[in-house]
Parts: sequence; structure tokens; C-alpha cells
Amino acid sequence: MAVKIITDSACDLPIEVIQSLNIDVLPLSVYVDNKEYLDSVNLSSDELYEHMIQGKAVKTAQIPLKTFIEKFETYAQTKDSYIYLAFSSNLSGTYQTSLLAMEAVKEDYPDFDLTIIDTKYVSLGLGLLVVEVAQKALAGMGKAELIQTVSNQTHEIIHLFSVDDLEYLFKGGRVSRTQATIGSVLNIKPILNVQDGFLVPIDKAKGRKKRLVKMLDYVSDHGSEFQTIGIAHTLNMEEASLVKSHFESEYGTQNFIINQLGCVIGAHCGPGVIAIFFKGEL
Repeated sequence: MAVKIITDSACDLPIEVIQSLNIDVLPLSVYVDNKEYLDSVNLSSDELYEHMIQGKAVKTAQIPLKTFIEKFETYAQTKDSYIYLAFSSNLSGTYQTSLLAMEAVKEDYPDFDLTIIDTKYVSLGLGLLVVEVAQKALAGMGKAELIQTVSNQTHEIIHLFSVDDLEYLFKGGRVSRTQATIGSVLNIKPILNVQDGFLVPIDKAKGRKKRLVKMLDYVSDHGSEFQTIGIAHTLNMEEASLVKSHFESEYGTQNFIINQLGCVIGAHCGPGVIAIFFKGEL
């Protein structure tokens, strides 16, 4: 029996990776001036950031229960097994809603074989895990072993990122008005990571150059595996290229997944983000 891997658009994987590994990605919603779009379906990240630069009101929403039920019913009518790798339940209600949908669908399809996992990851941190599991599924690994792959992660996927403008974090309720104003005046760039599914500030730097130095120092101190590195950005390919070159020269890394942040994650961060995802120990 085939095992199909499902995730949501918070994984921020490039479309070519999604297609090559036969991953099913469920889109979250993005609202621009109260008009609804589906993340990376009828709204691209470039379009979103242009709206944000223009000052339009942007917000996001989880996948609705009805959408989950309709999708799961489609899956339930096949004989395949499914694993849904959901992004952090501490950053969205998507995971909890998917559980409700699964229970509803199982009332009519009691043999529906779906396992839902709260990864506690987001963006390319989630994406790297999804890719690893999808590759093993395509190679024929059974469902029990695939689930064990997720639970037996030897090293955590560390999410290290920095925003360019604190105003977007303020709008998302992540920092206070005072912090956002002071940060803007002093050109302060916060450095954050995700711990147990929560967004946590760990450092700060003055200006882009110093923040990148601090981020790469953090990688050196906490990284343990550099075979595949995730690099995400928002309208910031220049720094993304610098990070890639650093890993190539410092660690001999040859495998990278580089992508612009998708609409749902990017809506809370704004332009100018640089993010690095790697296996290590916090």
C-alpha cells in the first residue's frame, strides 16, 4: 500500500521539489485588504510583498474545517495510507482543525488510514522534514517506519531567522509598539528561532551585516549536520546567496533548498528576511 505525504503551505517548499516528490500541499489563506487568497495558489509571495510595501492590510487564516473534511474524504476513497506533517500547533490552529476533520471523516470511512503529526516546525524547517520523509516514502519505506523517522530525529531542525523591519512583527503582535519604534530608529535587527513550536528572540544586531555575522556564528556553535541546508528570504536573494556561499566554503555543503518565504509566513515578517534551517542542538 502506497504512503502519501501531505503537508501545508507553511512548509515554503519550491514547487519543483513538491512536484518531484509527489507531496500534497494544502494551502492556508491570506487576506489582503479583506480579499481572500490561497497561499501560493492565486497569490504569489512577490505579489504579497508588493502589497505589504504599499501598506495594504494583510492577515492570515488557517485551513477551514470544511476544506479539510472535503480533502480528507477524497483521500479516504482511496486505498492509500497518508501522513500529514502539520506546521507548529503553537503558531496556528491548523493542526487541531485537521484532527477534528479526521474524526469527522472516519465516521463515514472508518478504515481511513491517516496519521497527523504536529511537527512543531515551520517554513523550511518543516520543509526539510517533509522532504526527508517524502523521499523515504517514494523509496518504499512503510508507514510505521516513516512515522518513526519523524519521532526519532537525532538532531532538531533549527530555525534561525531575522526580520528587517520590526513593524511587521508589531502588526502580528510579536513585539510592542515601543520595541518596533526603537528598533526602527536604531536599525536593530532581531535574531529569532523556533523552540518547541514557539517563536523566541535569541539575539539582536545593528544592521544587516552584523546580523548575518551573528547568525553564522550561531550556526557554527549549534550546528551538527550540514548535508542539506534550507535558506529562506523575502526579497533578499543577496543575503541568501551569501549564506549559500558560506556553507559551501566552510562546510562543503552541496545540497540546498532555497526559496522565498511563502505568503502565510511572509505576511508576519515582511520584506528583508533571511532565514537558515539546519540540523543541530539548541
